[in-house]
Amino acid sequence: MDEAVILPVDGNLDLHTFRPSEAADLVEDYLVECRAIGVLLVRVIHGKGTGQLREKVHSRLRKLSWVESIEWPADTENWGATVVRLFPVNA
Repeated sequence: MDEAVILPVDGNLDLHTFRPSEAADLVEDYLVECRAIGVLLVRVIHGKGTGQLREKVHSRLRKLSWVESIEWPADTENWGATVVRLFPVNA
């Protein structure tokens, strides 16, 4: 049985230590927690790789009505991450 992993909800989510099959649900759950405490700008680190994990994450993000935008960091060295802007809970 898998143990629950407690993540700090600080606006940075690094997916490197998780299985790709967990990524979409994990990102959504993390963003729900971020919104609940008012963290509306989140950096999701998915790595560069083949782009499959990035696309899986982006696919889920596009389905969430409370995601305001999905952006690439301005620094081109960090294209292994996505910046997600969230609408506030009461918006």
